[in-house]
Amino acid sequence: SVPFLVRLFPSVLTKFVYLNFLAFPFFVDFRQPELLVNNTINLQLTTEPGVTVGIWHTVPGSRGAEAQGKEQRWYEEALADAHPVIIYLHGNGGTR
Repeated sequence: SVPFLVRLFPSVLTKFVYLNFLAFPFFVDFRQPELLVNNTINLQLTTEPGVTVGIWHTVPGSRGAEAQGKEQRWYEEALADAHPVIIYLHGNGGTR
């Protein structure tokens, strides 16, 4: 019966392969990363019209004391300085 259901409802297979409907750890608000990770803020990046990607910007521990209590503008300016940026892509099945 499983192959028959998958044939009728292909979106079900996608949900169980990628499990993108699960958010682990449970009951965590990923829009507030500062509650989970120090020196981190949530940003929204518009990649094309109608597509917005949520990202976290975490400054390194060496700038942690400087980042304490700063607003989003400070983090945006920190991205524009001469320090390298490391982009971590978690894959299509995970969450931030």
